[in-house]
Amino acid sequence: MISLAGRDILHGWSKYVLTGLGLGLLIGVTLTMAGVYRGMVDDAHALLANSRADLWVVQKDTQGPYAESSSIKDDVVKSVRGMPGVAAAANVTYLTMQVARHGVDNRVMVVGIEPGLPGAPGYLVAGRHLTRSHYEAVADVKTGFQLGETVRIRRHDYTVVGLTQRMVSSGGDPMLFVPLKDAQETQFLKDNDAIVNERARTAANPAFNRPGSPGLLEAVQALQTSSRSVNAVLVQAAPGFTPEQVAAPIRRWKHLSVYTRDGMEDILVVKLIANSAKQIGMFLVILAIVSAAIVAFIIYTMTMGKLREIAVLKLIGTRDRTIAGMILQQALGLGLIGFAVGKVAATVWGPAFPKYVLLLPGDAVAGLVATLLMCALASTLAIRVALKVDPGAAIG
Repeated sequence: MISLAGRDILHGWSKYVLTGLGLGLLIGVTLTMAGVYRGMVDDAHALLANSRADLWVVQKDTQGPYAESSSIKDDVVKSVRGMPGVAAAANVTYLTMQVARHGVDNRVMVVGIEPGLPGAPGYLVAGRHLTRSHYEAVADVKTGFQLGETVRIRRHDYTVVGLTQRMVSSGGDPMLFVPLKDAQETQFLKDNDAIVNERARTAANPAFNRPGSPGLLEAVQALQTSSRSVNAVLVQAAPGFTPEQVAAPIRRWKHLSVYTRDGMEDILVVKLIANSAKQIGMFLVILAIVSAAIVAFIIYTMTMGKLREIAVLKLIGTRDRTIAGMILQQALGLGLIGFAVGKVAATVWGPAFPKYVLLLPGDAVAGLVATLLMCALASTLAIRVALKVDPGAAIG
C-alpha cells in the first residue's frame, strides 16, 4: 500500500508538493515563534551571566534594575564593600536609549561601569577594555559600531575602543559600555536649560535669601552633587559564603532590596517575559489549528477525487485498514514535506530577525512529533469518508 499511496501522490504531485510548501511556511513561522521565546529567555540568562554578579543591590521595595526603575546613591557601594562575605562590589547604571549611527537611530542599552569590576564585559572580540575615565566605549557587535568609530551620546562623543558579543539587555537590545561617571551624567544630571531653571527657582525661594543662608551657587552645586545616583550595586560573594549569607545583612542593615541570581532570574524570565510567552503560546495554537485545517482540507479533497477508485478497491476485497493506511500515509507524507521546508525556512530567515531566534534541537523534535500527530488527526475526516464508500459505486 506504500506503492499505492505513492502512485496516488505522483498522479497529482504538483498540488501535493505545493500544499507541502505552504504548510512548510506555516511550520517555519511556528518554529520561529518558538525560537523567539527561547531567544528571549536566553537573552535574560545572558544578561545575568554577563554581569558576573552574585547579588543585585537595588532600591528598597523595587525589582530593579531590569524590571523597574531603581535609584540609590553611589556612595552606598563603599558600605556594601565592608559587609561580611563581599569579595567585590561595583556601581552600575542602565539606560535604554536611541543612539544615532549614520543618521539612523539604534536602540541600545547604555551601561555605566567601573572597569574590571562586576558589570563590565568579561571578554572582548576585538580592541581593548576601557582605560580612561571619560569618553571611551565598548560596544556589542550587534550595534554595528566599528573600532575607532565615534558615538554621540547626548552632549558628548565617545570613541569605540573595544567590541564584545552577546552582551544584550533582557529585551535583546545590544549594550554600549561607557565609564560610570559619564553614564551618571547622561542619565541623572540635568541639561543646561534645566540647571538655569533650577537656579531661578532656588533664587525665588525665600529660604536662600535670609542672612546666613547658603549662597545660590553653593546651593545649586550641593543639589547637583547630592544627585549622584546609580541603578544598582553588583556584588560578588567571597569564597566560602553563599549569596544568601551575604544578602541577609545587607537587607537588614542597609535597608535595601537584594536579589540573588535565582531571584533575578525569576523576575526576568517568569515575570518580565510572562505576557510575551502567553502571546507566543496563543499564536502557536492558532498556527497549529490553521495547519491542521489545511492538511484536513487537502487530504479530504484528494480522497473525494478518488471515491470511485476506493470503491473498486473495496470491491476486490481490500480491507478497510489498508485503505485507511493509504490515506494516513499521504497525510504523514504531507507533514514530513512541510516540516522539512519549515525547518529550512526557519533556519534561513531566523538570523534576519531583529530579536534573537534560538532554534533548539529539542524544539525541532517536538515540532516534528506535533506535526505528524496533527496530520494524523487531520486525516481522520477523509478516512471516515473513505470507509463509508459503497463498493457498489464501482459498477454503478
